[in-house]
Amino acid sequence: MSEDSAFAADLIRGHTDTIVLGVLRRGDSYGFEIYKAIREATGGDYEIKEATLYATYRRLERDGLAESYWGDETQGGRRKYYRITDAGRAVYTSNVAAWVATRRIIDSLLTPGETPRKAAEQ
Repeated sequence: MSEDSAFAADLIRGHTDTIVLGVLRRGDSYGFEIYKAIREATGGDYEIKEATLYATYRRLERDGLAESYWGDETQGGRRKYYRITDAGRAVYTSNVAAWVATRRIIDSLLTPGETPRKAAEQ
């Protein structure tokens, strides 16, 4: 992993809760399904480690942002599903707004004198 990708991974890692909440906004999901959704959304460029994801699930539940329940599978092992709560939706919305504002500021600082749109086009 290059320094650039390590830096990007650190930036993304700080938003793991919001990323998982974003997946859960689309519907209830079990652990590995969430992992796959994140990997597929990035075209395989980013994967969250399993240990990190399960720590995230526990934290989201503890904070009342998600809740879990056991699936009713008839074949294979039972799966633990997660669903977003109303509090989780509110936190997700707030975190995305904060990210958009932060991204706008960083874009302005990295490309002084240019609008973020012009910088993104280059």
